[in-house]
Amino acid sequence: MTDRHPKFMRGMFVNGDYLPSASGKTLPVVNPKNGEVFAEVAEGDTVDINVAVDSAERAFEKWGGLSGTERGNLMQRAADILQRRLPEIVSLEVDQIGRPRREMTAQLARLPEWYSYFGSVARTYEDRVPPFGKDHLNYTRRIPLGVVGHLTPWNHPLLILTKKVAPSMAAVNTMVVKPSEYAPITPMILGEIFREASVPDGVYNVVPGYGPTAGLALSSHPRIRKVDLTGGTPTGKAVAAMAGKNLIRFTAELGGKAALVVFPDIPVDRCVAATLFASFVATGQTCVQGSRLLVHRSIHDAVVEALVHRTRAIRLGDPQDLRTQMGPLVSAKQRDMVERYVRIGIEEGATVAAGGERPQGAEFARGYYHLPTVFTNVKSTMRIAQEEIFGPVVCVMPFDSEDEAIALANSTPFGLASSVWTKDVARAHRVAHQLKCGIVWINDHHRIGPASPWGGFKMSGLGHENGIIAYEEYTELQSVIVNLSDAPFDWYADDGREKRYS
Repeated sequence: MTDRHPKFMRGMFVNGDYLPSASGKTLPVVNPKNGEVFAEVAEGDTVDINVAVDSAERAFEKWGGLSGTERGNLMQRAADILQRRLPEIVSLEVDQIGRPRREMTAQLARLPEWYSYFGSVARTYEDRVPPFGKDHLNYTRRIPLGVVGHLTPWNHPLLILTKKVAPSMAAVNTMVVKPSEYAPITPMILGEIFREASVPDGVYNVVPGYGPTAGLALSSHPRIRKVDLTGGTPTGKAVAAMAGKNLIRFTAELGGKAALVVFPDIPVDRCVAATLFASFVATGQTCVQGSRLLVHRSIHDAVVEALVHRTRAIRLGDPQDLRTQMGPLVSAKQRDMVERYVRIGIEEGATVAAGGERPQGAEFARGYYHLPTVFTNVKSTMRIAQEEIFGPVVCVMPFDSEDEAIALANSTPFGLASSVWTKDVARAHRVAHQLKCGIVWINDHHRIGPASPWGGFKMSGLGHENGIIAYEEYTELQSVIVNLSDAPFDWYADDGREKRYS
């Protein structure tokens, strides 16, 4: 650790405090704008995961002993503290992942909403009374699972974590978090916020580490009752197999290949503005990135011309500078991935209409920058149109009919999200209903709210984040059936009366 940032030397956050890992190892946190290590955190492994699970199990009884109102009040207090600490957290998120400050400020400003919303759910959730017959009362109860595990990515470190933590806390679970090794700091600061809000120690625990060690230990732990993962589809399949072996709940938000389906009644400038946002926000490092622009052939050429012009005008630079519109990719590995797919696209016969390389200039030399890239002359069967690149690359493809647009949109193995752009209300809903994905935006893209369910079809995942459904997926359902009748019942009595079960 350098002397420039001594406060960023942190242990793992377990039982309400920072602790060193059992091995004493640390892992570096690198600023992607210049490749410099700006922090170190404890590197946890199996031993540390066990310690964290023990802590969460001890806290479970205390957390469950609070009423829904008490838990909701603590979550609202955490929301207020989080709001106060946002400027500090924004700066750290920018340093961890290189996303421009203007984007991180806008994104993280939303986070307190999740704790407010799910705190309200904790206060107000009503159990149900299913119809059962005149002589019986049937009611259902939602029972917490116990200790749950969260495996979170680097691209939205605190947002995606919050989408998991808020409903699991509201549903009375305790948790162990394994954040990405690229972005472990802000997940641990969330622990400080919960501690200040008087959430009992051990309800929330964070063990930084690597996937093959800490991640594997958490995913396969016999005392974890649910694993909630956001990551790549191959990782999701592996973790799902472990969850299946232990017969526990599993939720996964995995890869995507979102399409923008743009019909000719949308003005060219609006189409281009939508594509720039959908394709290049977060430097394209998001599962709902608009990686495919499907545009009606009658406006295709005009859209391409304007899109190329505006793409070339995007300002790359220091992500802490509010004037910067696009920052670096998170790592050299991620930039290598983007560059590999650019080569693949060229080899497949697609045309690089904009970008396709690293930016020139001394200010970019040490960071992991790549120019926003537009491919044209793309066929749907090409790898660049089928596989998730997770970088600032968009493939433009024309279509002639509504049916062709739907077929193109549905032609990948993924099904997380897509958007439909048209002024025709009937067409908008008709197309949306035929898209095989879990989220469809109409005349918008990449919008989210704590009450709005979020989850994918096909290879994009299982289960949901956000909304009442997320709360319920962090519980077991118990059905209680009460006989209200005092009438005697004897199935084997030889009394000549007809017997019935209900």
